Amino acid sequence: MNAQPQLSRRRFVVGSAAAIGGLSLGFHLPFSSEALAQGAPAAAPEVNAWVVVKPDETVVIRVARSEMGQGTLTGLAQLVAEELECDWSRVTTEFPGPSENLKRSRVWGNFSTGGSRGIRESEQLVRQGGAAARQMLITAAAQQWQVPAAECRAQKGVITHAASGRSTTFGAVATAAAKVPPPGAITLKDPKDWTIAGKPLPRLDTKDKLTGKQIYGADLNFPGMLNAAVKASPYFGGKIASFDADAIKDKPGVRKVVKLDDATVAVVADTWWHAKTALDALPITWDEGPHKALDSAAIAATLAEGLEAQDAFVGNSAGDAKGTLAKAAKTVTATYAYPFQNHATMEPMNATALFTDGRCEVWAPTQNGEASLAAAAEAAGLPPAQCEVHKLLLGGGFGRRGFQDYVRQAVLVAKQFPGTHVKLLWSREEDMLQGFYHPITQAKLTGSLDEQGNLTALHMRISGQSIMAFVRPEAMAGGMDPVVFQGLTPKSPEGMLGYSIPNILIDHAMRNPPVRPGFWRGVNLNQNAVYVECFMDELAHAAGIEPLAFRRKLMANHPKHLAVLNAAAERIGWDTPPPKGVARGCAQIMGFGSYVAAAAEVSVENGELKILRIVAATDPGHVVNPAQVERQVEGSFSYGLSASLYGECTVAGGRMEQENFDSYDVVHMHQMPKVETIAMPSGGFWGGVGEPTIAVAAPAVLNALFALTGKRIRTLPLKNHSLA
Repeated sequence: MNAQPQLSRRRFVVGSAAAIGGLSLGFHLPFSSEALAQGAPAAAPEVNAWVVVKPDETVVIRVARSEMGQGTLTGLAQLVAEELECDWSRVTTEFPGPSENLKRSRVWGNFSTGGSRGIRESEQLVRQGGAAARQMLITAAAQQWQVPAAECRAQKGVITHAASGRSTTFGAVATAAAKVPPPGAITLKDPKDWTIAGKPLPRLDTKDKLTGKQIYGADLNFPGMLNAAVKASPYFGGKIASFDADAIKDKPGVRKVVKLDDATVAVVADTWWHAKTALDALPITWDEGPHKALDSAAIAATLAEGLEAQDAFVGNSAGDAKGTLAKAAKTVTATYAYPFQNHATMEPMNATALFTDGRCEVWAPTQNGEASLAAAAEAAGLPPAQCEVHKLLLGGGFGRRGFQDYVRQAVLVAKQFPGTHVKLLWSREEDMLQGFYHPITQAKLTGSLDEQGNLTALHMRISGQSIMAFVRPEAMAGGMDPVVFQGLTPKSPEGMLGYSIPNILIDHAMRNPPVRPGFWRGVNLNQNAVYVECFMDELAHAAGIEPLAFRRKLMANHPKHLAVLNAAAERIGWDTPPPKGVARGCAQIMGFGSYVAAAAEVSVENGELKILRIVAATDPGHVVNPAQVERQVEGSFSYGLSASLYGECTVAGGRMEQENFDSYDVVHMHQMPKVETIAMPSGGFWGGVGEPTIAVAAPAVLNALFALTGKRIRTLPLKNHSLA
């Protein structure tokens, strides 16, 4: 790091690095030889890879996963601190660098943050790190006192030897502890004995966000830094035919026009606004490519054809669904559809890069530091060991920042200006037009009912995109994308169907239009919950059975699914009449390792939907921070309701039509319902929190809307339907 960053926009000055043992921005690597060589202050010795204890008793906990508002930073720190037995009031955090992770044989494990895996896939690793550090600190103190380590204990950062009455602090023995060999055997606490983990502690990043001290990528500034605005072809498969750089060479602040690839051009200038306005004025002629006539109607027709196709990949099969349906006296059929959706993060894609001879550094809000490192190294033409990525907090991710196109672009631009920091920031329009969109699908469901209203068979045909076919085709099993069947499989720790149906067939006709799909918060669980849970309501109505009772009959062998559904229904008062003009709906599903359910109350006033209240129940196995679970559920409903009410990207002329929030709306504060969260961890497994409950928001509301109006809405978003 060659220069100390300063806050742009917020007029805050970074505090003295010497006063706190490093920069306060979260990307300083006090254990990095490169940082030390560049004049960073000497760091306190690390006890192990996860724990640094400073002489002033500050405990620095290193967190490899990214923080994008979901609370992973605080949750993982709680787990380390729990096993460490430190003083929580003295805890701070920092991100280790992905290059350092590679040098140390990936001691911090996976840097990827998505799929609600930030805590559940790190919990054992970080708890062991905290427990090992505690034992090393105790051993160091015991060696100084010449007593058995087994006679000593640690609590709130203090080590005591009761027999002699002696005590010392973590900070006093940290240097000696760093020389103690790591323990061979580690015993972790039983969650019932937690005193830091499992508690609703305030988040560690809240204060800096409230005061404006927190740095996001869009804020980053270095002395002498240049700024870049970028524009890629908005057409699927399109390229640049030509552009006239001379037309803007005299624009204020312009330094250079850079062609990054066949489809992308950037303007570099003294300020981002100079770069952006010059780019807007740059004459560009686009080769619209092979899909210039593509529109939403053509895509929908392709997916509709897939609903009736003979060949499909099977994700769940038992009995003879087709044979039973063919002979059934009563069948119910419905077709649903789910649109493309944009991630629409509040902070557009951005990265800052510094390229020098033989080294490249990138500062990025990224969901995967190691993937960013790989992208930076490839773009720089350097080995990963000669590159580093400094992770920043994200102004929203939702899956979009797992892709690394913006990092690659920043490095390619920085190569044109060796020795100078270059910050590349996308405009909102670029961010909307260059997405990796939520996959578009349709589903046709057919179920059969016997004379008692029992569901005897179900065939669910999904037609639409495969994310894995685009992102990781090598991971597909015989051409099948298992992610398509989220929440629909018979046996999966990630998400199994919560109903026992004697004859069932769930299959997928893959239809991939030339619109690149991506992992979008909740992924395929979102539409699968709509399809299954709304159709369950349709079946219940056709059978003449109350919807909750209909579900309960099918859930006897799925106690955890049933438990969350019952909890949500009980809390909302399902068995009592709702107020006049109000109706209720429910939904449940399993996804990302957790069991979730929702019950909603809605009304319609002058043709406008009012979502009054939603109760959510979630069983993620373990809860690290109950307050954060509540906030994640509330945020999930905000995101899920935005998708169900407004979220739709449409195609015309071979490109997306929506370019900003004027045409891609989200839920406003006054539209948010009252949200009540029931966390009911049953133990024995670790599930996710940030994504599962998104999926039950839409079907709970849609089912309540049907109960109120008799209108069955099968295509989203709701903005396209009249409720009058």
